[in-house]
Formats: sequence, structure tokens, C-alpha cells
Amino acid sequence: MEATTAQEGKETVVQPSGAESVLPERPKENERPAKAKKQPKEPKAPKPPKEPKAPVIKKEKAPNVPALPTERNSMFKEGFLKTVYNEKPSNHVVTRFPPEPNGYLHIGHSKAIAINFGFARFYGGDCYLRYDDTNPEKEEEKYFVAILEMVEWLGFKPYKLTYSSDHFDRLYELAEELIRRDGAYVCHCSDTEVKKQRGEGKGLERYSCSHRDRPIEESLAEFRAMRDGKYKPREAVLRMKQDMQDGNPQMWDLTAYRILEAEHHRSGAKWRIYPTYDFTHCLCDSFENISHSLCTTEFQLSRVSYEWLCDAVGIYKPMQREYGRLNVTGTVLSKRKIAKLVEDKIVRGWDDPRLYTLVALRRRGVPPGAILSFVNELGVSTALTNIQLQRFENSVRRYLEQTVPRLMLVLDPISVIIDDLPDDYLEELELPFSPKDPEMGTHTVPFTKKVYIDRSDFREVDSRDYFRLAPGKSVGLLKVPYPIKATSFEKDEKTELVTVVHATYEKPEEGGTFKKPKTYIQWVAASEKHNSPVKAEVRIFSSLFKSENPDSAEGGFMADVNPKSEEIYPDAMIETGLNEVIARAPWPKEEGEKAMSNESIDSNSSKTDGPSPSEREIAAGHVDGSGEAAAKLTTLHSTTAHPETVRFQGLRVAYFAMDKDSVDGKIVLNRIVSLKEDSGKA
Repeated sequence: MEATTAQEGKETVVQPSGAESVLPERPKENERPAKAKKQPKEPKAPKPPKEPKAPVIKKEKAPNVPALPTERNSMFKEGFLKTVYNEKPSNHVVTRFPPEPNGYLHIGHSKAIAINFGFARFYGGDCYLRYDDTNPEKEEEKYFVAILEMVEWLGFKPYKLTYSSDHFDRLYELAEELIRRDGAYVCHCSDTEVKKQRGEGKGLERYSCSHRDRPIEESLAEFRAMRDGKYKPREAVLRMKQDMQDGNPQMWDLTAYRILEAEHHRSGAKWRIYPTYDFTHCLCDSFENISHSLCTTEFQLSRVSYEWLCDAVGIYKPMQREYGRLNVTGTVLSKRKIAKLVEDKIVRGWDDPRLYTLVALRRRGVPPGAILSFVNELGVSTALTNIQLQRFENSVRRYLEQTVPRLMLVLDPISVIIDDLPDDYLEELELPFSPKDPEMGTHTVPFTKKVYIDRSDFREVDSRDYFRLAPGKSVGLLKVPYPIKATSFEKDEKTELVTVVHATYEKPEEGGTFKKPKTYIQWVAASEKHNSPVKAEVRIFSSLFKSENPDSAEGGFMADVNPKSEEIYPDAMIETGLNEVIARAPWPKEEGEKAMSNESIDSNSSKTDGPSPSEREIAAGHVDGSGEAAAKLTTLHSTTAHPETVRFQGLRVAYFAMDKDSVDGKIVLNRIVSLKEDSGKA
């Protein structure tokens, strides 16, 4: 760096070489530099004649239609997954999704499903759904069923449904072959001894098991003794003879087989020894000719042992690559913790809409396409993705804005009597299902002398900053030609709640005009002829936990449960457009629900495709209701569509979906997400 020194009013710059260069003297503070003489201006050149302006062409406005959801293949066209394919281009891409059937899939698994099935689909290949069923102590049939349902719900069809247990015989043969090649040995060390051999995870000196160098024939005999019942669990295991001095823990003589005294759901009591994930996974990938084995970065260290074992037994070695997993904050995804919430009846079950299992998100009404769009928005890299619940809900909200119809819904209704209309007054109004998408069509609703509005849209005492209904104040009813003005109201003597509002219809005399109101509110009319209103129970869900990290809360995650995570409105009312929305479900018709078209809802049409019987068992049962909506609901339950495919936006309220508890003529709705405007209404 250059340094400066002061010398007789001059600055001297010391160069790195030690040479000095003297700068010119600075002018004194009060001394002004002499003004330079102005040079005479050159004459301006004459301006060229102006060219005639081209006529202005007005741009035509784009039609008012919603933007399409994020292109689902973008994450395969660039970035990490594109690099993975370029590393090993293949004429026939084969991938696999290998979940353990010991619990319900959650939001994090949606990324693994989208990547493995989507990668194969993008390149015209195949993806297996392989159940990693090597631990019979924790596996249950309900998890097998639920996993397949969720894969198909997200819009993917497995090339083949396979099980690791399909290969138990071949895996056993390769275990014996590994022993013969001096690549495995039977160990009788305790868990404590094995930890010591591995440096206790504290970087201490590692050393080999005393059984490591036993003769090959002895290990082979002991392995068969394990199989035949000589030993009990933990008395003997088969360990791979890897490299205890390798810096990678996945090379520290991992267990290949252990003894489990449990019957397998498929092979029964045939086996007493079962292969571990570390032994099974890479070999099954090889058996199924997987070209790209895509897994999360928690298995990055396992890539070395994956490749080591394939080479050790001399079989085809697939390419394993790892991506960052998806984690959502503000909730819990652990099977153990969710089980605790279920056992303590904090939630209704594993599909409670406040949870983030995939069965819970489906029940809540989140469309499968919204989940895939969300994963696609995040992109794929090797970094762990921690996402707040709000970001997920924002993505779902954007998706619903583009794909579901609008209806008027009143959560907490009070009646409004329009006194100056005749008792038999009836006007049928045509309303669009979406102002942005004409293809959704229109429907008709009645407007009568008696309508219902939300209690929050009326005040007993008016104020200047309040623009909804109040005594002496006018408000617009959505799509009704003229506003109404409140004149008086009635209250319940016990509760002191308003029960009835009286109003007038501000229709001007012929040729007259009326003042446009500042605010329009939703409403539902009373009309026996139209079976209006449609009554429903509405469940408004909020976050199940109070903090961003329930696990770190004082007292643990159970102490962080939000006691106000569910609010129920038992007497909500919906306009009759719901009947058509039910009949035309699913909304939207895409991804795993696309087979649930209006043809499948129509009881006169033939069923061409749909979910398996097991899926229909999980859906809500048949109903015996009355009225048009109940009849449509009965049809819905008795065909391929699930109730949660009935989705709509309740104008000025939130997005809703029908719950599987909708039985016996009673409609139950779940809030999917709030509206953007939910923070406050005018």
C-alpha cells in the first residue's frame, strides 16, 4: 500500500520500491485559480428536417385469464438434475422411489417422488415404486396402501410395484458369495464394543473386530447358523469387511444382516435374518437396472459403500447422486412425534388437516398439482431446503387462484329482511365461476326478500372509517343490481347478539340513478324453490404450533401446541352454485385427480379409470342426505372422486375443500389457505 509523508507543504508519495515522486504544490486556501478565457462559440449547424412520426399503434390488452401454473419440467431442464443426466446420458432412464413402509409419507417425500418419477418421465424412461420392506418389526399393511395412493395422487404411475423382499433369496446368495470372497464375516461383538471399534464417534483410534480375520468357512458356517436359529437377536451379525481406517464412517465394516424374531408380511416365518438398508439398497438397484439412483444428501457418504458392495460381489453398479432434502419449519414431520399427537388426541389422526403428512394435505384440500408446482418453484440442488409454512401456503394460494371456482359463503350468518320487497320477490342472477377464466362457466343464484350476510359485515354503531352495513348506511351485495340500506335491527335478549337486520332496496325510480356503494359484501338468499341456502360446518385451521421450531420450544414440541389451531363455524351457509361445483369435481382436473372427471361423477356414465378399491376405503363413506347438494354429495362419495376434490374460493373469506366427514346430508368444509386479503377487510 502507498504511504504519504508531509514535507514543506508538499505531499510525497512513497512507492513500494522506495522511490519518491513529488506532487505539485496545492493552491493556498484563499487563492482562487485564474479564470481561463472563454473561447468563441462555433456557429450551430442547421437542424435537419424532422421525419414524420409513425402512427402510434395501441397495444391490444391481453385477455383477462390467469397465468398457467409453473411449468412442471423446468427443474429437469437446467441445474442439478440436468447435470446429473449429462454425467450419464442414457437411452433408457430407470429410477426408483424406495420408501420404507413404516409410516405415512410427508411433504418432504413429495420432493423425492417428484424428482424420481419426474426425472424418468422427462427422459421417457421408467420409475419403480420399491418398498424397502426389510424390517418386519415396524411395517404395516396400511402404510403400503397409503404410499401407493400418494404416489398416484401426485399424478405418477409406477412402472412396476416391487419389494426388497422380492429379492430375499438372491440377497442371501450374494451375502454368502461376499463371505466366500473374504468380503464379510460374522461378528459377535456387543453394540458398545462396535462403537469403541469405530472410535465411539469421537475421533478416537479405530480398530478391527477380533472376529474379522476368522476363516472364511467358519464365517460361512456361522452365517448359516444365524439363519437356522442358533443365535438370538444381537448375538451375531454379518458385517462387511470394508476399511476401518477410511475417513468415511460408511466404510467401517457396516452390518449386512441381523437377526429379527418377527414374521414378515410377505415371506411369513421363512426368514429369521434380514438384510440391512446398506446391504439391500444398492443390490436391488442393480437387480432392477437402475440407471440413476437419486437420493438425499444424507446418503452422500453412503455412495462409497454403495459402489464398494456392487464391486465386491461383481454386479452392475448404478450411478448414485444426491440432492438436498426438503424440510418445512413450523411443524413436526417425525413419525414418533406425530404418533404422540395422535395418541394424545391433539389431532384427529395422521390425516388431520393441520399436519403435513401427504394424506393430511390431501384431506385439507391442497391439490396435488400445487405440491408439484411448489417443489418445482424451489428447484433442486445439493443444499438442504428449509421452507417456512407461509411460503408453502403462498404457493398453494397462487395455484388455487388460477384453478378453482368462486362461490359466496357466509361463516356466521345473520338474516337481512329487505322490507320494501314483496314477500314472493325472486330475481335470478347469473354469476361467473371465475371473473378471470370464462371457460369455468356461469351459474344462477336466487335473490329474494330475505338474504344472509356475515355477522362481521354489520355494526350496530356506524363510524366514518367503516364501509359495510350499519344503521343508515348502504352496502352493495355482490352482483345484485342495487345496494341495500340498513334501517334497524333486532337482538336476542339472552345473548344480546344481532339476529335480524331490516333494510330497504335502493332501486331508483325509472330514469333515476343511485349512488354506487363503497363496498360490496357476499350474501346467500333464502329460497325454498332453490334449496337455498346450502348449510355446512366450516373448519378454519391455523398453524398447529406457536413457534417456527416446535422442537426447541421450552418443554418440547407438545408444550408448543397452539390451542387455537382450529375454529369451527357450525352454521355456515353457501350459495347454490355449490351443487354444480360438486357435480363438476375435481377442481382442477389434473395430476392424480384428472381421472375424476365429470363423467365419473355422472352416475349414468361408465367408469374407465380411477383409484384402487383401497383408495376408496380411505375416502369417506356413502351418505343418505336430502336436497340437491346432499344428492350430489352421495353421488360423489359413491364414485371415484374424493370429497376433497370439491374446491372453491369463498369470496372475501378463504379457499375451501370438502372434508371426508361430509355425511348424512351434512357438508363439512376445511379451509385450505386464507386469501391474501385475509389480514383485514374494509
